[in-house]
Amino acid sequence: MGIRAVACAAVAAAVLGAAAAPETASATPPPASAALPVPFGFAGGIALEALNPGGSAPGTNNFSCVPSVAHPDPVVLVHGTAANRQTNWAVLAPVLANEGYCVFALTFGNRSDLPWPLSAAGGLAPLPESAQQLSDFVDDVLAATGASTVDLVGHSQGTTVSGYYTRFLGGEGKVSKIVSIAPLWNGSEVGPPKGVGGPDFDNASFVSELRDAGVYADSVEYTNIVTRYDQVVVPYTSGILAASNASNIVVQDGCEQDRSDHIAVVASQRTAVLTLEALDPSTAREIPCDRVLPVIG
Repeated sequence: MGIRAVACAAVAAAVLGAAAAPETASATPPPASAALPVPFGFAGGIALEALNPGGSAPGTNNFSCVPSVAHPDPVVLVHGTAANRQTNWAVLAPVLANEGYCVFALTFGNRSDLPWPLSAAGGLAPLPESAQQLSDFVDDVLAATGASTVDLVGHSQGTTVSGYYTRFLGGEGKVSKIVSIAPLWNGSEVGPPKGVGGPDFDNASFVSELRDAGVYADSVEYTNIVTRYDQVVVPYTSGILAASNASNIVVQDGCEQDRSDHIAVVASQRTAVLTLEALDPSTAREIPCDRVLPVIG
């Protein structure tokens, strides 16, 4: 599948949403009989959005959630280009909620003045604007939960938005861990489709600004999860950046049958467990190795 086709698929998959009533989350793991279902594969998010336009993924955005002693930091999910708080997180949202995390997700960089589904496509604004939206959202989460810091889990553009917020908008003192799925710290040889975000949409310069300033904040722990079959972040090694407070994981290391691409990697069981381990390294887990196909998972 070509890059332009992948980008178009992502936009179509985004059938995205802006604001909606929050779903229920739990501060403690639910009993097995009450656990939220996890639809591994990116298509699950598309189904959620189609059935509940503008909604929130199951397990997210309960602002009455009280963080547990085991997981004191709420987790904020930061989506990628043309995705939103629902389509991007059909897998990781319930996985995290089932583990007892307070989970939150926003849609940023969308045109709320347009009718759905156009209004729902997020990640289409200049990076500083999106990062400011994330900053405001994190403040809301901290105020509602009483937590002192959050953990961020980002995908694609969401990794850069998280990094920009942490380095330039005062996020360093409010963020404990950042898990970046398919990040592009050194940019990509593949740009967004022509016209995405309008003529002033030039996030490449902001990626350079972040890189030049130093991607990592000293007080934050980072985990980068990348895939060799990423056709948007080219080369995939752009997402690998060494530091004493960073871990770099290639999903195919130890699992060659996982052929996750830029889209499928955010919705696979292997990525989900790797994310859980990054957020809570004290709990040893068996990392699954399943056959994963590009896009569809």
